[in-house]
Amino acid sequence: MYTYKYPHPAVAADCVVFAHDGGDMKVLLVERKNDPCKGEWAFPGGFMNIDETAEEAACRELEEETGLKVGEVRQLGAFTAVDRDPRERVVSIAYYVELPAAEAVRGSDDARRARWFSLEDLPKLAFDHEMILRKAVERWNSERK
Repeated sequence: MYTYKYPHPAVAADCVVFAHDGGDMKVLLVERKNDPCKGEWAFPGGFMNIDETAEEAACRELEEETGLKVGEVRQLGAFTAVDRDPRERVVSIAYYVELPAAEAVRGSDDARRARWFSLEDLPKLAFDHEMILRKAVERWNSERK
């Protein structure tokens, strides 16, 4: 593998999962088990392995952290703010998926808990996940028109 003489960013993938619950739209969040942002809520996600695509990383992290397995996710966009993660320079590629109903989830791996939240009653989100959520909701709404 080639070694660079200058720093370069890590790549992460996050997964926004929407589900219908009667007339209410829910979003899946995980409570972080580790620092940074320990105890805060975030989207399931994590660093991409060297041998997988960002889409594969998003699906893997979703399953590892919540037990939820999805077949296909759609790319939402890249989030590249220089200070988005206090550990190091991280670029996140976010994905989203819509489920017909909120399925049973459980927190595991890096997630203490996994839980569905109403879009009307969300906790404070870690990192830049509020920005990611705004973009995901905008995309979801635009696809309904």
